[in-house]
Amino acid sequence: MNIESLVSKAKQVCDNRGARFTPIREKVFRLLASAQGGVGAYDLLEQLKLTESGAKPATIYRALDFLAELGFIHKIESTNAFMLCHHFDHIHPVQLLICDSCGFVKELHSSVISHELNSLAAESGFIVSGQTIEAHGRCGSCKE
Repeated sequence: MNIESLVSKAKQVCDNRGARFTPIREKVFRLLASAQGGVGAYDLLEQLKLTESGAKPATIYRALDFLAELGFIHKIESTNAFMLCHHFDHIHPVQLLICDSCGFVKELHSSVISHELNSLAAESGFIVSGQTIEAHGRCGSCKE
């Protein structure tokens, strides 16, 4: 899906939920939509400053909090970075493949992995409220 389609879809989700997709939020969304992997908050800030000279760290973090709350982005905990979720119209478990060489991130949606984790958790008396699994390695381009 191209960036304009993603933006249109995000605006529709915001309208349906009564949330405001402000110009700053849209710009941060677009920056993440154009990224190939995870992007750190300060890298986003530097990119945003090219069009919003007054942007501060709080500007980025507020936008990221909003985008995460609506499910538009995933936080990559192990690298402290963010990436756009291309399936933000529904809640889903996430598995991320992260290339340690080039930073490429691939989002997977395996119901088998999700079901197995929930089953193992239930056996331990644990209830899973959300799951993001991160696997590190080298992508197809970097392994050669």
